[in-house]
Amino acid sequence: MKIFNNPPKETWPELSQRPQLELEFLDSAVRNVLNRVKKSGDSALRELTLQFDKVIIENLRVTDDEIQEAIKLTSQELQKSIKTAASNIEKFHAAQQRDSVPVETTPGVLCWRKSVAIDKVGIYIPGGSAPLFSTVLMLGIPARLAGCKEVVLCTPPDALGKINSAILFAAQLVGVTKIFKVGGAQAIGAMAYGTESIPKVYKIFGPGNQYVTKAKQLVMEDGVAIDMPAGPSEVLVMADDSSNPAFVAADLLSQAEHGEDSQVILVVDKESLIAPIRKEIEKQIANLPRKAIAERSLVNSRVILFENKKEAIAFVNEYAPEHLIINTENIDEIVSEITNAGSVFLGNYSPEAIGDYASGTNHTLPTNGYAKAFAGVALESFTKYITYQQLTQQGIMALGPIVEQMAEAEQLMGHKMAVSVRLESLRNK
Repeated sequence: MKIFNNPPKETWPELSQRPQLELEFLDSAVRNVLNRVKKSGDSALRELTLQFDKVIIENLRVTDDEIQEAIKLTSQELQKSIKTAASNIEKFHAAQQRDSVPVETTPGVLCWRKSVAIDKVGIYIPGGSAPLFSTVLMLGIPARLAGCKEVVLCTPPDALGKINSAILFAAQLVGVTKIFKVGGAQAIGAMAYGTESIPKVYKIFGPGNQYVTKAKQLVMEDGVAIDMPAGPSEVLVMADDSSNPAFVAADLLSQAEHGEDSQVILVVDKESLIAPIRKEIEKQIANLPRKAIAERSLVNSRVILFENKKEAIAFVNEYAPEHLIINTENIDEIVSEITNAGSVFLGNYSPEAIGDYASGTNHTLPTNGYAKAFAGVALESFTKYITYQQLTQQGIMALGPIVEQMAEAEQLMGHKMAVSVRLESLRNK
């Protein structure tokens, strides 16, 4: 991890850059995949799965027998843990349900807004080197609570053409309706355009690598909604003298092991804090099964020293991290100034890993600085809102003349007429 000492503000945009592939190559490669899927459907999916996942898949859809086998293969201990996490996630998201509240804006003019589920949604679950069954819970549970009629899940197969058993267990637990053995940008294309096997959906959810994220952005051009740009994972940890170096190191490594293009940022207020944390990183990384991935991720990661607290907070808001851990004194004072972050973890005993799995909050979050404008997935992500209005005779008489005047000023006489004929009808009674 490179160290930057009180960097001036003009360097912050560069320090906030995430590792990424050459954009021109990424764009063209993903467009090619999407075009193949749009043109050739299932046959393109099989070809691309063989090309990228090195496995031949005849039946793209997971069968009921495969799901039942997966349930048997998932240990009782893991099933119990998944159910506990699911319960917490359901509690948190169920609390987000809102009642429709009619508002009388003018006597006789009643307006309200109603939440309606998106009928067909697709969820993408990364399943390559790390099968993220936890993401099934994060997306499947709010989809069920919202009342989505069809929930399509795509995830890449392993070398034997199978889906991780815990992914399948979680999928049937939360009520996913159809599961397919397709990963990468081609899975996004399949859900966006539909194929012989995979139905077209109205909105696509889920994190993924840069190819998946780019595919989600590109299918938006064809009118398919997405949750947010959710690419390679990242964390920013703020630490001071009150921090435990072992805790800080573990939090940094928990994100670094996600992938080579993940990024971790450490913000400290004293140079003396850096050495103990780096020592802990060296100690802990030696025991990680994904050591090589974490080491390559750390190459793209940074330690930034800010002796001025206000500058440190301003940098955090400029970086807009997916995950923010505030492991300092005066947490309340700092967190009140944070405006850009996907999810925030407060204090020594709130590791980001807890939010990834079981606290109840959603771990599908905006990355790459998109937390400046996007929120993480929530119950309302699976719904749309329809507005309604109903006017009585009293209402049209009160508000009609105002609309007549405004429509005439905009030279939209048809709009004025729609009101005028009603007013004239009432006046002639």
